[in-house]
Amino acid sequence: MVTQYIERKLVEKSARHRAALKSLELGYDVEPLSYRVTVLKETPQVIGMNTLIQDMDTSSEDFIFYFDRFACLLIEQALNKVHFKELTVETPAGHKYQGLTPKGEVSAVIVLRGGAAFEGGLKRVIPDCRTGRLLIQSNVRTGEPELHYLKLPKDIETHDSVLLLDAQMSSGGSALMAVQVLVDHGVPQDRIVVATYSSGKVGLHRLTKVFPDITIVVGNLGSDFEDRWVEKRYFRC
Repeated sequence: MVTQYIERKLVEKSARHRAALKSLELGYDVEPLSYRVTVLKETPQVIGMNTLIQDMDTSSEDFIFYFDRFACLLIEQALNKVHFKELTVETPAGHKYQGLTPKGEVSAVIVLRGGAAFEGGLKRVIPDCRTGRLLIQSNVRTGEPELHYLKLPKDIETHDSVLLLDAQMSSGGSALMAVQVLVDHGVPQDRIVVATYSSGKVGLHRLTKVFPDITIVVGNLGSDFEDRWVEKRYFRC
């Protein structure tokens, strides 16, 4: 009796969750993307790298090399969205330069396993960046995202900006849970910058509906429900 009751309640919870996700899709095909979503500008360099990354005949070595380069561009674009303050420095020639520096610490949280493909680019752009890990997997029966592992940098709620990195974001289910985890640990929405190589409009629509104050940086607009092919090619399995 108790087992049947628990199973029934889990089924009802799963149905409510799927219905809530479905309701977040309303208007995605007619409404414009949020102004807080930035899609990487398609320069000849970006188009050339995308061609190699998405070509199924590209070797594993070339795929990893060009994806690392692309990851650097995405993280650099994400850094344009963090909070800065003015700073005056002295140049080697003895002149004063009016520049900028981050207001506080910038850390990163990697959504495993796809987000680990960004680590090479992250180390090149922010060598001393403190990182955390999240492992979110979909339940094979219900399709709901489940949090299996969590390790965040100490005092992350005091950091001025937190980058949330994942290789792909299609339906947005995992991204919603990842952002919610950060919010639950005290990170304000406007300090979260999500960076992803590829995302569908449904996922972006859902994420910005629930968390309107976060910033999202996307390399490409892709299919709304796409297989996670990037991590398979990057990690060769």
